[in-house]
Amino acid sequence: MAQAGQDAKFFQRGKIEEFRADLHAADTKDKKFVKRKTVLKKIVANITMGNDMSPLFTDVVQSLGTPLLEIKKMVYLFLVSYGRSAKPEQINMVIPFFLQDVNDRNPLIRALAIRTMSYIPIPVVTEALTENLRHCLRDRDPYVRKTAAICVAKLYTADPRRAEKGGFVEMLRDLLLDSNATVVANAVAALSEIGDRPDGVIFKLNLTAANKLLAALEESSEFVPERHSDAEIMAERIVVQLQHANSAVVLTTIKILLYLMNYVENRRLIEYLCKKMGPPLVALLSSGPEVQYVALRNILLIIQRRPAILKNDVKFFFCKYNDPIYVKLAKLEIMYRLARAENYREVLAELQEYASEVDVDFVRKAVRSIGRLAIKVEEAADGCIQTLLELVEAGLAYVVQEAVIVIKDIFRRYPGKYEGVIPKLCEHLDALDEPESKAAIIWIIGQFADRIDNADELLEVLVDTFQEETVEVQLALLTAAVKLFIYKSKSETAKNLVHKILKWATEEVDNPDLRDRGFMYWRMLALNPALAGEIVLSEKPAITTDSDRMDRGALDQLLLHTGTLGSIYHKNPETFIRNAAGRALTDSPALNPNSRAVLVHLPRLQLPDRQIHVAGRGPVEPREPSQTDTTSRAASLPLIPEDGPEVAPPPLPVRPPQNNGNNQNGDEDADNSDQEETSRTRNDDPYSNLDGAFGNYLADEPRPMGASAHQGRHNDDLLF
Repeated sequence: MAQAGQDAKFFQRGKIEEFRADLHAADTKDKKFVKRKTVLKKIVANITMGNDMSPLFTDVVQSLGTPLLEIKKMVYLFLVSYGRSAKPEQINMVIPFFLQDVNDRNPLIRALAIRTMSYIPIPVVTEALTENLRHCLRDRDPYVRKTAAICVAKLYTADPRRAEKGGFVEMLRDLLLDSNATVVANAVAALSEIGDRPDGVIFKLNLTAANKLLAALEESSEFVPERHSDAEIMAERIVVQLQHANSAVVLTTIKILLYLMNYVENRRLIEYLCKKMGPPLVALLSSGPEVQYVALRNILLIIQRRPAILKNDVKFFFCKYNDPIYVKLAKLEIMYRLARAENYREVLAELQEYASEVDVDFVRKAVRSIGRLAIKVEEAADGCIQTLLELVEAGLAYVVQEAVIVIKDIFRRYPGKYEGVIPKLCEHLDALDEPESKAAIIWIIGQFADRIDNADELLEVLVDTFQEETVEVQLALLTAAVKLFIYKSKSETAKNLVHKILKWATEEVDNPDLRDRGFMYWRMLALNPALAGEIVLSEKPAITTDSDRMDRGALDQLLLHTGTLGSIYHKNPETFIRNAAGRALTDSPALNPNSRAVLVHLPRLQLPDRQIHVAGRGPVEPREPSQTDTTSRAASLPLIPEDGPEVAPPPLPVRPPQNNGNNQNGDEDADNSDQEETSRTRNDDPYSNLDGAFGNYLADEPRPMGASAHQGRHNDDLLF
């Protein structure tokens, strides 16, 4: 602490001229280099504060001739900061010092020189680095060897051709058999970094090599088991690392176990591994909020793939009063995921308590979770509806709005069961001022207009602000008015209402979706009211939350990034990191049939010239997934009797001409071409897919049953 306090005085903005004068003054009468050390500390402090010290390049480099290690460290730090932007004559002045230090008797200086050279990826430095790096990889000191291993990855990034032609990748492979565990660990890290590049080399390890790595490194995800027994042996050896005190080691161990479980055939072993992974994950929740959040985001992925790991531990995810909001939201999502018939009462009671919290956003998420719980667990529906009604009666506007949204979904999930609560919802119509909640109550009024006596009056009030509403509300009003007209065709109010909205939608609205839907409804009502009834009043398929589970193939991909930034974003690294290569399960004879059925095949870029050939079974060539046409299935629709009361349809409208008279097919094709080009550009941007990476915890909306039926075909190995 004393040293930290002493160094704080150096963090003051200084002038280039003063530093240069101090360096020149240190050349005389400074036998112990105290003055030089002091001024270099001031320069490094200014670099840390963001001040440009590059004009001092020539003056600072002269200090490399000083034999003191502490001074060399600061000078090399200066070179790391400004070496890339230095002038050629300045770099040429540094090269002799590099070559001298690489051959120094002190291994720390040798490692420091080789590391600094690898951080300056310009041709003259890279050329000087190549031969010296080869010697350092065979250095007698393990510290130099482990530093040189990382430098190979830096060299490969700067000049892949030079690294391949120089045989550095093969030398890294030789370091896997090094007697020093740190050297082996760094060699594997360097190989992994090279392999993660799109133009990198694909590595496949056999069981013998992987067993040797276990003594030095917990990361062995590049090992692809060829037999079930290989995966089982590896899993049994790695599982002991779950007791490690370091959270990063625990998450890495869990990542490897989840990876190996795709190649394990023994069901009892899978059950055993699931039981062993639960306590370490729960233990991570006792760390600080930042570590908790990382753990929670990883847990959210893990329980979607292996829900049995934490199926009995939902209580550990109940929110604490002092949890940050981001931790609370993550816990809320996990509570919903772990909810089932056996524990829904505990979860519902907890959610009801959260709905009375002070934080508005958290309360909204809690109310939304209550509705999702009712849809997910049928036994919980009655209790959830009762809880939602109690919250509605409390009269808080934001609670009422969220409750209306989720109750609409509950009506879809359990048709004909809870419509008795509609009058209580309509009592709070004035409290609804947000588009989503307004659209929900409008849908309810229109869908059940035949059971609501004053449905025409309620819609008439809502229609008054039609032109000021958002498109979402306007679409809901349009459909609700058509339903009301079909249900109550003799009502003059309903006739006037639908005619007014159709006229607005087709003549005074710019949104093409709303305008086209208005024309569609108007023509159907004018030409064939019975057909309009079949379409608009068709039976709605019941919805489910099964579709909110991530696709199995994508889930297996993300689990390979457990403990990394990708597992926090819930996105593969190649979508937000430039030049990152995708990662997916590798096919082998030991891969489980269910995992093989959803296997993702990633295309991999290769260098056009010389390739590195690694001994053993080669990489599997990627297969292009076959594209199948989807066919739509018509639902059975209730027909309006032909002999029913005559409906007075509004007159058939005529679509107004477009403003520009040249809107021919060619223009439409051009528009489509522009849209396709825009889509391609958007998809090529690796940063375009990060929307909602942090806050979109409860974005999964219930969807019609059967929308995710294909996901359930390969869930045999889910133990939940």
